[in-house]
Amino acid sequence: MKITVVGAGAVGATCADNIARKELATELVLLDIKEGFAEGKAQDMMQTAALLGFDTRISGSTNDYSKTANSDVVVITSGLPRKPSMTREELIGTNAGIVKGVCENILKHSPNTVIIVISNPMDTMTYLALQSTGLPKNRIIGMGGTLDSARFKYQLSTTLNCSPSDLNALVVGGHGDTTMIPLIKHATWNSIPVTKFLDEAQQQTIINDTMVGGATLTKLLGTSAWYAPGAAGAALVESIVRDEKKLFTCCVSLDGEYGQSDICLGVPVVIGKNGWEKIIAMDLSADEQAAFNKSADAVRNMNDVLKTL
Repeated sequence: MKITVVGAGAVGATCADNIARKELATELVLLDIKEGFAEGKAQDMMQTAALLGFDTRISGSTNDYSKTANSDVVVITSGLPRKPSMTREELIGTNAGIVKGVCENILKHSPNTVIIVISNPMDTMTYLALQSTGLPKNRIIGMGGTLDSARFKYQLSTTLNCSPSDLNALVVGGHGDTTMIPLIKHATWNSIPVTKFLDEAQQQTIINDTMVGGATLTKLLGTSAWYAPGAAGAALVESIVRDEKKLFTCCVSLDGEYGQSDICLGVPVVIGKNGWEKIIAMDLSADEQAAFNKSADAVRNMNDVLKTL
């Protein structure tokens, strides 16, 4: 099994570190445009192998895509990170060119790969990857909802004072501060609806804090978060390479599902060896469906910007 992570910055390196620790691949390639950067990160990680007990071979490459040949999964983290007060949408002009170029170069050497997109604005970058590669839609996956759902569980767990792993909670819609939809009415604590334990004010606070989770960390850190995004990317890789059939919220191409078409948006999907294998239909309330449609409109407006670049 061979996996490539494009972009050796904080998110990419964290994703790669998780992949190596879990021994999800025999070979792991880090690629970056900055001279020597990926090579240095790869060496640093390899020097932990004797301490952590993994046998994955990690190598780095400065923009030499031939080193990524025959990758089974490619994770794309390339692009500018968010700074304080920036929205994900403001990154579209620069990151669109980067992601398109990465996809084209990857496919020259790994035509059968599954691509996981982390770069922001993630919904639009996933749509761009799908349009520019011509790959079957199940082999293009946007990570955003996986991260947002983990942040949702964090907010729920701190209020409920419970283990996040005991919670089932999904965020659907766009991966943006105003476009994501934490489905609190569907969230459960070991099969018990969380709404039994939370009043309306608490529920709304959790929803609001989830939606600005990324912006909150950007303000605190001075740049985008990396531990959770990296772990989210690695979790998707794990479900693919081990064919786990796990259910995640991911940004995928919709063709009539949830009333939307010609768009990539976050919905619950089953992730296995073929990429995303099935979209799970949920019974959304009228308000939830209206919010989903509004989210789709906002993402579609961002996608339209691609036509002007």
